[in-house]
Amino acid sequence: MTDAPNEYISIDPRVCAGKPVLRGTRIPLTVLLDQLASGCSPQDLLRKYPELGEDQIKAVFRYCRATIEHTEEELVPA
Repeated sequence: MTDAPNEYISIDPRVCAGKPVLRGTRIPLTVLLDQLASGCSPQDLLRKYPELGEDQIKAVFRYCRATIEHTEEELVPA
């Protein structure tokens, strides 16, 4: 198993095709991010996924920030 930047996220090619998931679950971060983007609040996610805790939801945001921070591609101005 390959460890991601924090203790709550794992990347394993045998789990969800290697997409980052919350450790110990098969919940891809993309699923949670899609739900947040569609208007769910972090509290909504905690109700929808009672096996998750607030620290895990925060870890999703930290992982996204770390990923963006380490992206080397430059954005093309609009």
